[in-house]
Amino acid sequence: MTLNFAVGWVLPLLAVGWAASAQNYPQRPVRLVVAVAAGGSTDIMARLVGAKLGERIGQQVVIDNRPGGSSIIGADIVAKAQPDGHTLMMASGSFGTISSLFARLPFDIAKDFAPVCLIATSPYVLVVQPALPIKSVTDLIAYGKANPGKLNYAGSTPGSLQRLAGELLKRTAGFDMTYVPYKGTGQLMPDLLGGRLQVAFDNVLILTPYIRNNTLRGIGVTSARRSALFPELPTIAENAVPDFQAVGWFGVLSTGKTPQPVVDKLNAALVATMKEPDMRDRLIKQGAEPLGGSAEDLRQYLAGEISKWGKVIRDAGIKAE
Repeated sequence: MTLNFAVGWVLPLLAVGWAASAQNYPQRPVRLVVAVAAGGSTDIMARLVGAKLGERIGQQVVIDNRPGGSSIIGADIVAKAQPDGHTLMMASGSFGTISSLFARLPFDIAKDFAPVCLIATSPYVLVVQPALPIKSVTDLIAYGKANPGKLNYAGSTPGSLQRLAGELLKRTAGFDMTYVPYKGTGQLMPDLLGGRLQVAFDNVLILTPYIRNNTLRGIGVTSARRSALFPELPTIAENAVPDFQAVGWFGVLSTGKTPQPVVDKLNAALVATMKEPDMRDRLIKQGAEPLGGSAEDLRQYLAGEISKWGKVIRDAGIKAE
C-alpha cells in the first residue's frame, strides 16, 4: 500500500517535471554534432537545418564536427551526453551500417539515442563510361553477365552507399562487378573519367554536371521516385530491378532518455522548418528530398536501414577497415 501510494505521487510529479523541462527548453545553445569533416553533404545539411532550427527554438545551434571512426566518434559524444536535448546529432546513412560493420560499439543504437526527425533523403545516380555499349541498367546487367571480370565499380569506405548500392544491385540482378576502394569521390573521379573505372554510384548533385556534358553516362537513379534535379533520368527500379532503392538520408537524433516533451518540441520545430518554402527549394537544389514526420517515423526508418544493409554487408562479407 505504501509503495503504491508513493508511486501514485511520483509519476505525476515526473510528468510535471518533464513538461516544465520542455517549457524551459532550450536554456542554452544547442550543440549539433556532425560525425564527419566539414564540407560534405551531412555537414552542409546540418548547417542549413541548424540555422533555421535555432531561429525557431530561440537559441543558437552550434555545429560541432567530430569526424572519425565511420561516425562512431561523433555518435559516442551524443550517446554519453546529458539527456536534455542540448546535444543533438545530424545522423546520415553511415549510422545505419556501423552496427553491422563493427563487432563492438561503445553505445547501443537502440537505447542510447532518441530519434527526433527524419530530415531528408538524397538519391544517388548510377553512371557508366560513355565508351561502353551500355545505355540502361538492363544493358549493364547484360554486359556484366556476358563479360565477367570486366566491370569495376568505385566506392569509398566499406559502409558507404557507393559500395553498398553496387553490392545490392549486382546481387539482386545476378551479375558481376568488382569493387575498387577509394578514400572518397575526389580520389575516384580521375580514374572514372579516365576510363580505368567503368561504373560508379554517387550523389546526384555531384554527378549531374558530368552527365550533362556527356563525360559520363547516367543510366539510373537509386530512389523510388525520379530526382527533381534530374527528372528525365529513370529510376533503377523502373528501368530494370523492381523495388531497388538505395538512398542517402539525414536525421536528427538526441541522447537516449531525452524527455519526450523535449523531443516533441524539437520535432515540431524541425517539421515546421522542413515545410518552409526557401528551405525546401534549397534542399531540392542540393538534390535532396525534404521530409519531416514524427520521431517514430525516423525510428522505423533507421531500423529498416539497419536490417536492409546488415543483410547486404553479411552476404558480401564486408568488414570495417
